[in-house]
Amino acid sequence: MRYSTTAFSFAIATAFAAGIAVSPLAHHALPDAHAQSAPLAPAMIDLMALKHGEIPATPNPEMNARGLVSTDNATIGIQSGNVAKHIHPKTDEIQYIIEGSGAMWLGGERKEFKPGTLIIIPKGTAHGGTVVTSGPVKALAIKIPPQARDDVTFVN
Repeated sequence: MRYSTTAFSFAIATAFAAGIAVSPLAHHALPDAHAQSAPLAPAMIDLMALKHGEIPATPNPEMNARGLVSTDNATIGIQSGNVAKHIHPKTDEIQYIIEGSGAMWLGGERKEFKPGTLIIIPKGTAHGGTVVTSGPVKALAIKIPPQARDDVTFVN
């Protein structure tokens, strides 16, 4: 029972991290996430082995991202780098920090994170603007539902 709870917590954290990480990426890398949906296929991906330079660049020069899973209900991706503070009015995001540490805006506060941190970002919550203390920061980001192109608003 303990293993199941730990595994489930890790899966949720990973999915959330992916959402946060992919959120800015999905906007550019997965322009129409719903159109990208396909049946899931068995796969294993070594996220620790993916290095910043191996993850595709995005229009944001500080962020690299790659979609990993896309369904009608959610997307999971990996992102490495930084994005300015922003909100997603229609998308919940979950990020799981794989490597790197620092602090980021979460709502109205700067919160510190390190590898293993699960970040839950309800829709409409300001986040990003990371200050990196060791990095680059690599995170798994889960977006629920898949983020639409117009579902990002940068804030100060």
